Amino acid sequence: MTDTIKHHLTDTLLTAYAAGNLPEAFNLMVATHLSLCDSCRAQAEALEAVGGCLLTDCGPQAMTGDALAATFARIEAGSPVTTPRKRTSAVLPQPLVDYVGGDVSTIRWKSIGMGVRQAILPTSSAASARLLFIPAGAAVPDHGHRGIELTMVLQGAFSDEVDRFARGDVEIADEGLDHMPVADPGEDCICLAVTDAPLRFNSWIPRLVQPFLRI
Repeated sequence: MTDTIKHHLTDTLLTAYAAGNLPEAFNLMVATHLSLCDSCRAQAEALEAVGGCLLTDCGPQAMTGDALAATFARIEAGSPVTTPRKRTSAVLPQPLVDYVGGDVSTIRWKSIGMGVRQAILPTSSAASARLLFIPAGAAVPDHGHRGIELTMVLQGAFSDEVDRFARGDVEIADEGLDHMPVADPGEDCICLAVTDAPLRFNSWIPRLVQPFLRI
C-alpha cells in the first residue's frame, strides 16, 4: 500500500501523535493512515523512540501521596477481557473497524445532499470525525475551512484544486484552501474526514443546512 500513497502526514502531526497531544478524532486519522503507510509508521515509531529517550533523561518527579495505592487498585481491578474482532472489511482499516463496530455494511449513512452521505463517529468534542460517501462522479459542495481538515481516502479516489487523492492518501486543508472535491468516475469514494472547526461553505444552501448536518 505504501508504494501507492503519494500524500502523507506532516512531521508536525506525527510528532503530536507520538507525544499524545492530538484530539481523539485526529488520533483516529493518524492511526488509520499509519495502518496503511509503512513510511509514516516508521517515522512515528522513530519519534516515539526519541520521546522514550527524553523520558529516561528526566529527573525524579514528585508524586501524590496516594499514587502507589491508586496503581495497585488499578492492577487489582484488571482490564476487561475482549475478544479480538475479526477483520471483515477490505475498505476500512482496523482502527476504523474498531470505531464502526464492523465493516462498511454496518455504517448508518445519512444524506447530506447531492448524493453525498456521512456517518459521524463518536469522538471527544475537541474535534469531529466522520465517514463520507461520495458517489462516483459526484462532488462535495465548494467550501473553505475555519481550521484544519484532514481527509483520507479509503475507497476510490477524488480530485480537487490541489491534486488527485487515492486510497491511503491524506489531504491536509487549512484556512487558505477553498476546494470542491469530485469523486473519480467508475467507483464510489469513501473517505475519513476530521476537522477541528466547522467548514465554510461558499453557497447559501449548504450554509443553511450546515447546523443540522454538524459539518
